[in-house]
Amino acid sequence: THRGGVGGGRTPHPRPTMREPTKPLSPRPSRGRCRLCGLCLGSALLAIVVSTLAHLLSPPPQPAPSPSFSVVIDGGSTGTRAHVFSLGPDGRPDLARSAVMRVSPGLSSFAADTARAGESLRPLLEFAKDKVGGEGAAAATEVRLMATAGLRLLEESVREAILVSCRNALRASGFRFEDSWAKVIPGSDEGVYAWVAANYAMGTLGGDPHKTIGIIELGGASAQLTFVSDEVLPLELSTNFTFGETTYTLYSNSFLNFGQNAAQDSYREMLKSRGSSKNGTLVDPCAPKGFSHKRKVLARTGGASRSNLENQYVDNGSGNYKECRSSSLMMMQEGKDSRKGSY
Repeated sequence: THRGGVGGGRTPHPRPTMREPTKPLSPRPSRGRCRLCGLCLGSALLAIVVSTLAHLLSPPPQPAPSPSFSVVIDGGSTGTRAHVFSLGPDGRPDLARSAVMRVSPGLSSFAADTARAGESLRPLLEFAKDKVGGEGAAAATEVRLMATAGLRLLEESVREAILVSCRNALRASGFRFEDSWAKVIPGSDEGVYAWVAANYAMGTLGGDPHKTIGIIELGGASAQLTFVSDEVLPLELSTNFTFGETTYTLYSNSFLNFGQNAAQDSYREMLKSRGSSKNGTLVDPCAPKGFSHKRKVLARTGGASRSNLENQYVDNGSGNYKECRSSSLMMMQEGKDSRKGSY
């Protein structure tokens, strides 16, 4: 069989076609995704710009306000105290941050050498300056001197010489000071200040006047009695005091020479004048039996405005209640008629 030729031979197989490898298609970015990215980037840039502007334009943070202070020097008869009051943002005293320092003797002890009175204030002023924060803070802090019964007992010329010495020291202290801020206050004012302090501490200040407390303040040379009164009072014994929206009508009286030390000295002078002595020493009916004490006694000569110191031995207390009561009442009655409204 002839195999070959066209039409007569075997049908030939077609050749397989070879495909060229195709390249992967590059993904086209989605329009929505592009918009989201642009929005995020714009928001971030806007936040950065706003934050920067706020930092540049806003005022720097203010430090906490420094506490303010006030210094009051209490010139008592037995010693001088510097009270450093720290004031809170509302202007009220912050008692937890306040401080006090005492030196002795009192200003009245410089009657024979008045120039030294101002020197006695220097330790107190240094203490106060340290408490308020140094020289810079002291320049913005007021200092006031209020002297009490110790100076009220002295002659006017001696009293003023002591105040002049104190004013010189206060003027050179670095604190804010004016000459009128150093003075001797009347006993009635002393009682009012004590009444205010007591009721402030008790939390009764600013409310019902009848819920306040009265006070008896026993100082070294004088005693003060102050309380709210509804009665019509003599002008010299009446003081109106306003705290917040409440006004208080106060009875305030001061009893010179009835402070603790002055009263004891007057009492011993009276015992001496009555001949209550034994073997050259005083016999004190108010002292316990066996009590023995030696101290300097203030003996007044030529009236209450002049005084001198003398040694007096007080030994052999008798512990006699009846004599003690009788002697005390006698002393309280001295000068009663000359002190109108005192009792």
